[in-house]
Amino acid sequence: MQDLESLSARALADIEASTDLAALDAVRVAVLGKKGSLTALLKSLGSLEPEARRTAGQAINGARDAITSALEARRERLESEALAQSLATGAVDVTLPGRGEEQGGLHPVVRTQTRIEEIFRRAGFEIAEGPEVEDDFHNFEALNVPADHPARAMHDTFYFPDGRLLRTHTSPVQIRAMRGSPMPLRIIAPGRVYRCDSDVTHTPMFHQVEGLVVDEGISFANLKAVLRHFVEQFFEKPRDLRFRASYFPFTEPSAEVDIQCVFCDGSGCRVCKQTGWLEVLGCGMVHPNVFRACGVDPERWQGYAFGMGVERLAMLRYSVNDLRLFFENDLRFLQQFNRG
Repeated sequence: MQDLESLSARALADIEASTDLAALDAVRVAVLGKKGSLTALLKSLGSLEPEARRTAGQAINGARDAITSALEARRERLESEALAQSLATGAVDVTLPGRGEEQGGLHPVVRTQTRIEEIFRRAGFEIAEGPEVEDDFHNFEALNVPADHPARAMHDTFYFPDGRLLRTHTSPVQIRAMRGSPMPLRIIAPGRVYRCDSDVTHTPMFHQVEGLVVDEGISFANLKAVLRHFVEQFFEKPRDLRFRASYFPFTEPSAEVDIQCVFCDGSGCRVCKQTGWLEVLGCGMVHPNVFRACGVDPERWQGYAFGMGVERLAMLRYSVNDLRLFFENDLRFLQQFNRG
């Protein structure tokens, strides 16, 4: 018991003398740790007679409770003192002028989308918007997408329990425009879209700009002229275009559009895989079934539609090789687009 009283007194003195949390924790380990002095006394109880063991055990537990309480009280005081010191030394005079102010700028994806919108505005297109949470009719059915089409699968589309979904393209905006506006029509539909995909060239959320023109006497030649004008304006120099036959449920005929590689001018490089061409968008003449779903007479009206990924064009314009860089918010990357 004399050892216990001496140990307790020394421990309480060491606790009070601790000037920081590290020193306090060292006292705790020395006294209450697995090899601590008070723990050693507890282990020695087995050698005592039952009555003496009970008495000594009560005394040791009482000393442990007192030491634990002292540790907690001292810890609270030290933490409070550390906080007060941190607040005092880190105080900021809000009346002083700011330091390190840097001019912000538009995100490269926003820059690209704004540039696309301006080009089409000058060509006579209007901006149309629609909801990002859509229903099956506007996102698939009205666009002539078959019930068994892979795009409807759960692994491609984000569905809600009530059957609604996050739009997989901005084409539903075209459907809403045709169902709610008189013909003729000339719109682009920029916005966020969502698909279950993620790698160096895909993200679950990305941006699209889709265009739609409906009028009398519209032909594929009109479509080619508009896209050629857009590509030249966007990349600020003439670019050869190549139309490859393709398939989209909502257009017929349909085509994928390639442009002359912006990195090697068509001579062949690693980016274009030595082909001299880069795919940039899809397009085609609006399918008659889409017109019928929207209450538009396909015998009188014709139209074309096209769609492009904003991030894809931003990667080509700014020579970015990983799509995920646009969404990681690394200031070292983003600041490159704020110069000039």
